[in-house]
Amino acid sequence: MSNIISKLLIMKPFSPMFIALFILGILLLWVLTKVMKNATDGAKRAVYIIICLLTVAGFFAYKYYLSMDTEFNIVASKFGGFNWWQELPLHLCNIHMILMPIAVATNKRSLLSFSFFVAPLGALMALLMPTLGFSGYSILIPRILGFYGTHVMVIVEALALYTLGFYKPEYKDIPQAALITTIVATVVFGINLVLKFLKLCPNPNYFFLMQTEGNPILELFYKYIPYPFLYALPCLIILAVYMLIVTFVIRKFVMKNK
Repeated sequence: MSNIISKLLIMKPFSPMFIALFILGILLLWVLTKVMKNATDGAKRAVYIIICLLTVAGFFAYKYYLSMDTEFNIVASKFGGFNWWQELPLHLCNIHMILMPIAVATNKRSLLSFSFFVAPLGALMALLMPTLGFSGYSILIPRILGFYGTHVMVIVEALALYTLGFYKPEYKDIPQAALITTIVATVVFGINLVLKFLKLCPNPNYFFLMQTEGNPILELFYKYIPYPFLYALPCLIILAVYMLIVTFVIRKFVMKNK
């Protein structure tokens, strides 16, 4: 029996625990939307921001435990092991995790569209294609719970931008969201170069712009464009198609039926 339970606790793409966590995230989004349906705009924003801040706190707790995780250091030794300069909140999902409460607090449409479109796609890709040390382990290990829990919450918070009424997608937002993504990626690539030049960490790779780390999609792009940063540019095409589909579906079917 204990062996069966141990297997059920294993977290990897499409495992029972992986699916259960996604269902839990969907239920959380549904409950949040239902409970806050008749709340004032101010109350919705306050609750949303508190949830986001709790996610940020959970992220830093997860990174703290990661720094003490001997097993992770062994697995990650290929990339230089744990280094705080490599664990800053500068990956795409981390940036959105911090940006979303700011977007809601300021009600800035450019930030809202950027987070709504890009955050779920980025977090989903991270969950479906986890890096070394984050697939095939029990959900009870802090680094696994932290990694998957944080990314699921980023998806929930991004979708809640729409379900709570903070943002409704429009086609005119797509070029701006793509532009912001490109600018942010360029800045982060520059940070990678600076960290490498100053030798603050052996393998800075925020946004996976320096090396693919085994990501099958990036590996495919790198095969044809074998240059740092440039191999990731085709992702903008995927993002643009995704944004068009999401906007079409919401405006054609979801908003129409409300």
